Amino acid sequence: MPAPPLTPLAAAVLHVGAPERILQLSCGDGEATLFLAREFPSARIRGIDASADAVRHASARVGLDPEGRVAFKQGSPRKIPFPDDHFDLVAVIDSRPAAGEASRVLRPGGHLIIACTHSSSPAGRLSRWNLHRHGLELCQDEQSGNGSYLIARLEGDG
Repeated sequence: MPAPPLTPLAAAVLHVGAPERILQLSCGDGEATLFLAREFPSARIRGIDASADAVRHASARVGLDPEGRVAFKQGSPRKIPFPDDHFDLVAVIDSRPAAGEASRVLRPGGHLIIACTHSSSPAGRLSRWNLHRHGLELCQDEQSGNGSYLIARLEGDG
């Protein structure tokens, strides 16, 4: 029986503490964003996707959320529609983020998770040099289920 698609993300979140604000890039139907909301019940979670249809579909899945903890917005991972130093955790699945944009919206000490649900390694998609160039230090690069994950930490206090 194959591992569930969110296995690499589920393994990675065990290593990042308890973030207050989370962003998922290229969130699609919102499945991983909603998983993050369940994993971190006190965090505020935002998902962005370039597709307006995906954002509408993901938003419809939220259900009752009187505190506004989970929200979706149209946006590009190459031009994230949030201010600098805003998130403690940025997550992306099966996509290559723009390391500079991810580090821009991360608070110092925040984490970037790149999860792949298939056999290719996130490290192969984003070099250590590119991470380091944007102030991100590689913390872990592990296999999990049928995929893998990478965790990097933005340098600075946090």
